[in-house]
Amino acid sequence: MTRRAGCSIWGVMVAMMLLRPLLFPPSRLQNGPVMSMQPVPWPDPDPVAAAAIRGMYGSRKTEPPLAVTVRDRLGEWLHDEDFAAVFGIRGRPGWSPSRLALVTVLQRIENLTDRMAAEQVRTRLDWKYLLGLALDDPGFDHSVLPEFREKVAAGEREQVPLDALLERLSAEGLLKAGGKQRTDSTHVAAAVAALNRLELAGESVRAALEALTSAHPGWVADVLHVSEWSRRYGTPVTDWHPPASKSKQDELAVTYAKDGYALLEAVYDKASPAWLAELPAVDALRRVLVQNYTRVTRADGREVVKRREKQPEGDGLPPGRLRIASPYDTDARWGAKRDEFWLGYKLHVTETCDDAPPCRCPGDGPAGLAGHGRDCAAAAFPNLVTHVETTDATVTDNAMTGVIDDALAEKGLAPGRHYADSGYLSAAIVVKEARRHGIALIGPLLSDTSAQARAGNGYARADFTIDYDARQVTCPQGKTSTSWSPCTQYGRDAIVAVFSQADCGPCPARELCTRAKRRTLTIQPRDLAEAQAALRTAENTRSFQADYARRSGVEGTMHQAASHGARRARYRGLAKTRLDHAFMAVALNLLRLNAYWNGNPLDRSRTSHLARLELSLAA
Repeated sequence: MTRRAGCSIWGVMVAMMLLRPLLFPPSRLQNGPVMSMQPVPWPDPDPVAAAAIRGMYGSRKTEPPLAVTVRDRLGEWLHDEDFAAVFGIRGRPGWSPSRLALVTVLQRIENLTDRMAAEQVRTRLDWKYLLGLALDDPGFDHSVLPEFREKVAAGEREQVPLDALLERLSAEGLLKAGGKQRTDSTHVAAAVAALNRLELAGESVRAALEALTSAHPGWVADVLHVSEWSRRYGTPVTDWHPPASKSKQDELAVTYAKDGYALLEAVYDKASPAWLAELPAVDALRRVLVQNYTRVTRADGREVVKRREKQPEGDGLPPGRLRIASPYDTDARWGAKRDEFWLGYKLHVTETCDDAPPCRCPGDGPAGLAGHGRDCAAAAFPNLVTHVETTDATVTDNAMTGVIDDALAEKGLAPGRHYADSGYLSAAIVVKEARRHGIALIGPLLSDTSAQARAGNGYARADFTIDYDARQVTCPQGKTSTSWSPCTQYGRDAIVAVFSQADCGPCPARELCTRAKRRTLTIQPRDLAEAQAALRTAENTRSFQADYARRSGVEGTMHQAASHGARRARYRGLAKTRLDHAFMAVALNLLRLNAYWNGNPLDRSRTSHLARLELSLAA
């Protein structure tokens, strides 16, 4: 009986192996966890699907879907080889990464979940036409999409689809270097709850406990008193109200810290598996404790745990750019811009904004002043997104100006004129970018932010006379500086001029100048000071203001990006958020190209007829 049963079992196994290709087609087998890449060109659209598309949209009475237009206009513009660096060459062949990238872009256009996108691949005729799939192709399991994103983000290949599209459009003459482009930034809220410092401490302990219990429940049961820990950390700390008094909150914060230290000591104990310490949640807990608490042992052996406070030196909190704000997204940071305060990231978008070619259609009046009609032969090229950059929320705009210009130059799309608001500009940046890339940065400089300038009734830097040849500064009261010291501040060249205490002490206008015993003035080197003076003079001219009005059109792009979810991160972590924004840029470009190709160009700047007339007269 045993022997016969064994034969029966082996017979069933052999039969299953023989029937496996029939029961599980190759298209389903390739959805395993190990994906390799075998570069293949996109197949031509299925003949049946192509015939159906021609029958439905061949008369041109109805515009074809975006996916159909993109396939017909661009063909195979993205290649598997572009993703070779992030996919192995061994293992079970996976779905084509270039086509998965297209699915991800379409998913971004239509705001679909992974399940919905996978279902569209199986059922949508236009998607099958774009991807070159047969009508009976079963597609892939939705779990392939997050695995694809994970690999691309980890391999830092998120810009590949955008760069490939821009290269193709450049070859067709829709993009070129030396034109006009504009940049703006917007906030991006992280895909996690905003926590205060008390909630952060408790939730970090809870997140580590959850990760440890999921990874090694036996170890947790042996080492911890489960019921006691579950009573305190069984539910999110945000589900209940903290104590009302400040003293009780401080006491609870220290309790969270002590529990966190106890948990880490158990994890790092020699008897515990070493790999437990490598769990991301455990490392996040360790970093949160280091950043928010001090732990010392006194001479009597008593351990003292205290919360760090906001102070510039000693045991104060680390800078905001380094502080973890959530154990579930260790890249998210608190940011502030004007009246906006958020937890997450910042998105910078750059797009073209070239002049439209003059319209010479009969009856439209003077060339260049009339709007372009639907059938105008000189229809303007669409404004296209040339670069997106995602940073944590603490990075200032002016730190990104050079980064963005470098990226544009690397793509061969460095603009001749680059429009940006004052947050991106300074005299040093304007001079530097013109020297490095030949890019003219157009925008107003930041005004003087000194206390005297903000008050509006004191002696600001502009009220002093600077003599670079004599190496002296003269104050509004006629006194001259006693020292002139070139130096480096924050990595930039500067000059510090100091006035005499004997002059500043009895000065009748001292209250308008300084609260210190003597006035100290930091000034720029001569070349930057002269450049700044010239820029500030130009800002007040009518021609500059009319030219700079071109930048306002980027607000429409930011609104379009926001309508596609740009201001709310879909995923956790900077790498995946950066990938999402890069694919969103491709989606926006395809939407604009589709409208352009079908003769329905999107409104470029939403300017009135009067504003267009002003621009033309000022040019």
